[in-house]
Amino acid sequence: MDALYTAVATATHGREGRAVTSDGKLDVGLSAPKELGGDGKGTNPEQLFAAGYAACFGSALGAVGRAAKVDVSEAAVTAEVGIGKQGEGFALAVTLRIELPDSLDEETGRKLVEQAHQVCPYSNATRGNIPVELVVE
Repeated sequence: MDALYTAVATATHGREGRAVTSDGKLDVGLSAPKELGGDGKGTNPEQLFAAGYAACFGSALGAVGRAAKVDVSEAAVTAEVGIGKQGEGFALAVTLRIELPDSLDEETGRKLVEQAHQVCPYSNATRGNIPVELVVE
């Protein structure tokens, strides 16, 4: 793969630190959620992953919609990223909730969502590694 763009971010002090991109556009304080023993005052890696996946999937849906000449510009994608114990370590699971425009019939909408799942870089990165559930609403 020839990268068209490379994002660069540095995190210090793990879940209780800070994450900053090389261009300074993202600069967030991090903290573990209360459910994982943290104070929950900052954002956490799962929230950042959820935001990135939701945005990327929405773009992929827009691309397949344009190719099919179907307007999905009003679609909304909500990513739920769960973290839990798995064996000696931890694992992630994702649910993508895709809210399609009312004007779109269910069959066409589901087809576009499945196509988006095939082209989305986040979906391709997670495929076979973590479970991803698609919920069309």
